[in-house]
Amino acid sequence: IATLRAIPSLQVIRPADANETVAAWRAAVAHDGPTALVLSRQNLTVVTDGSAVATGAGIVHDTANPEVVLLATGSEVSLCVEAAAALHAAGVAARVVSMPSWDRFEAQAAEYRSSVLPAGVPVLSVEAASTFGWARWADESIGIDRFGASAPGGVVLENLGINVANVVARATALAQKKG
Repeated sequence: IATLRAIPSLQVIRPADANETVAAWRAAVAHDGPTALVLSRQNLTVVTDGSAVATGAGIVHDTANPEVVLLATGSEVSLCVEAAAALHAAGVAARVVSMPSWDRFEAQAAEYRSSVLPAGVPVLSVEAASTFGWARWADESIGIDRFGASAPGGVVLENLGINVANVVARATALAQKKG
């Protein structure tokens, strides 16, 4: 995914669910240039209304006065929605943002970008891919910066820390560090 994002003039969209996939397909057809749609293989819970594709990123789950933002793309958005519920139960207010398209988000006005990722609120990105490039948007990242795990998908993700428990632990620590 990092390699695709580095290709000049290639629009890269990684939708979180069926709603974002429909919006991504429409965006690809309307785009004057190449588009890479990075789709998930597993069944995904529908957690978005699809609108984040148009702006590159959008709030999926919000709370008053968030202490941390969980920023994700693709299948990890629904994982972050689950983590936000667990964080709420632990007394940590978390906003969840779906960012299906870095380039579309970057093209938005600064006011919009800061309304989604407010200054002073720490951001934890979550993506089952390299964390390369996420430092632009996130204070810390959960991802896969290694190669060579072999097992069923769920087992690999669990062992690599792409799970609710790790997101909750890392988000809690990040919120406490910045608070």
